[in-house]
Amino acid sequence: MRTFVAVLSLSLLAACAHAPQRNPLAEWVPSPNFEARRPVLIVVHATEQGSAQESLHTLRTANSKGKVSAHYLIGDDGRIYQLVADGDRAWHAGGGSWGTITDVNDASIGIEIDNDVGEPYTEAQIAALLRLLEDLCSRLHIPRTQVIGHADLAPTRKRDPGSLFPWQRLADAGFGLWPRPESLVDPPAGFDPWLAMAAIGYPLKDRAAAVRAFHRHYRGRDDGEDPDAAFDGEDLRILHALAAMVIAPPAR
Repeated sequence: MRTFVAVLSLSLLAACAHAPQRNPLAEWVPSPNFEARRPVLIVVHATEQGSAQESLHTLRTANSKGKVSAHYLIGDDGRIYQLVADGDRAWHAGGGSWGTITDVNDASIGIEIDNDVGEPYTEAQIAALLRLLEDLCSRLHIPRTQVIGHADLAPTRKRDPGSLFPWQRLADAGFGLWPRPESLVDPPAGFDPWLAMAAIGYPLKDRAAAVRAFHRHYRGRDDGEDPDAAFDGEDLRILHALAAMVIAPPAR
């Protein structure tokens, strides 16, 4: 009997954990006109640890700065692990922003890839990532252009997934924002690259850091901690093309 009561209590607690949140100050008059809150952004990370097993431990306990988690982890062999339900808030982004999103954890899916930034990603990892992105964007209705790196949203703190991450490979499969070759033309006089960066989503509190993040993503180049990182002519052509895509996205 004691065992039965214990199991029943656990079941009730589990049910309560997923029950609708009801304000005790108000009378509950439920409406069918709602849907679950859902993510609108996917953030790609590199674990910067020694192995998938080490990262699984970290993502379920704590690192040196406290508890951290992600929705998914992809191992070297392409195996996909899920640690947090898609509809729940994982702790993967930390401080940062993307466009008008200031609480990135609340609006995103976090995908960690077993990689120590500076080493190539495996074919198995990228193939698995593409399958996962196809599933998430299709099932959760996340815009396919809304796939970014951790360093993009937190350029002053983060460098992952790093300059060796194959963003163009993702773009060829339809994910992320990437300029079309024919659109890479010199921008008109008066073009403001900072307005373009803001339109894409980059936070601009530290502009040199934002340029470094842009270079990792779109030029495959790591400027280290260069405080004088600046745009060159090719950067301006890329920014002009990307801004045009954001302002007037192509018809599908």
